Amino acid sequence: MDRLLARLERTFLGRLAIEHLTWILVVGMGAAFILIYRRPEAAEVLQLDPSLVTRQPWRLVTYLFLPPSMSMLWVIFALYFFWITGSALEQTWGAFKFNVFYFIGALGTTIAAFLGGHAVGNFWLNTTVYFAFATLYPDFMISLFFIIPIRIKWLALVSAALIALSAIQGDNATRLAIAVAFANYFLFFGGHLLALARGQRLVLRQAARRAATSSGRPARAVTNAGRSCAICGAKQSEGADIRVCSCDKCGGKPRDLCLEHARHH
Repeated sequence: MDRLLARLERTFLGRLAIEHLTWILVVGMGAAFILIYRRPEAAEVLQLDPSLVTRQPWRLVTYLFLPPSMSMLWVIFALYFFWITGSALEQTWGAFKFNVFYFIGALGTTIAAFLGGHAVGNFWLNTTVYFAFATLYPDFMISLFFIIPIRIKWLALVSAALIALSAIQGDNATRLAIAVAFANYFLFFGGHLLALARGQRLVLRQAARRAATSSGRPARAVTNAGRSCAICGAKQSEGADIRVCSCDKCGGKPRDLCLEHARHH
């Protein structure tokens, strides 16, 4: 995925990237909050309603700016949180990659609205930004409600459980909206999640090998021929120098990285 995005960015597509997209979204959601607060009926006008898009095409864009809440206290926290996560992704990935991630999610949300036939907002789409940040920076500390410090990975786990519950209890339209909106996350992080799972298996194999050695039993040989970099996908079988990294940025859990990303990730 990273190699494909790098090639696309080198073409004219890279020049089409929207710089500071997070700021645009935050300011837009803030403005929409003020508008809806003064005129509550505006919320329905901004939603992505597939039955009205042909007559009101602006809905394909305006739903991206729906505020996350109509509570004054909560919306300040939510917009601040979205600014932190979105800006960090934009800085880490660059404007082009962040644009691709966000607009793939927006496209998925739009498709889900038309397939489900229901008006939708941007909740699931914005949640994917949060999950992407939590995946890259699992040990990032955030003050919940500006008071309670907590690692973002624990919030992500709780959120994942709530999303699973919503999918189980919701109707087919809700399940479709969740699945399609999260297509961007799994497209970008599917390999990373598999690498984390492999890292967990590696830890278990190493523990078993140590236990076998200490008890006098020979440890089974472990093959690493299929290892690949969790970031760029470079494979050891193709000559890449794959290292196991367990630094703070990796969440303290072992994951396979090529030599370049092990040094500079």
